[in-house]
Amino acid sequence: MPGSVEELLNTLYDMISDAWSIPMSKDKCVIERERALSIIDEVSTCLPSDLKQAQQIVESRNDILSGAKREADAIKRQAEERARQLVSQEEVLIVARQKANDMISAAEAKSRELKKAAGDYVDDTLKRTEDALSEALKEVHQSRTRFKTASKQG
Repeated sequence: MPGSVEELLNTLYDMISDAWSIPMSKDKCVIERERALSIIDEVSTCLPSDLKQAQQIVESRNDILSGAKREADAIKRQAEERARQLVSQEEVLIVARQKANDMISAAEAKSRELKKAAGDYVDDTLKRTEDALSEALKEVHQSRTRFKTASKQG
């Protein structure tokens, strides 16, 4: 006799399909009672183990699904954290670039200011030197004139 629940049910189905109909009744038939009961007993014996196996498969599937969901959630959290870090780093980079640009602008302004101050200092120093040299030349010229005058008199 076949062993699986499906085979047993197919055998029972075939047995009922092939059974002799009772005269004057379409829905009633004659089957071998002992054979039918034996098949039903075998089905009853197989069902608990098949149901248990099916239940284990469903539980295993649920465990796999919940594990996959936990893993997906963990991956999602990691991705979100990484995205936050990247955004934070981008913000830091933007602030750093702005500060660097501000520092460069300030340094350029200070450089222009120092160049102007140095230029003004050099111009002032040269003017004073020119004035001092003019004054010295004027004194040399006056001394020479006095020397010429004194040498003509003497």
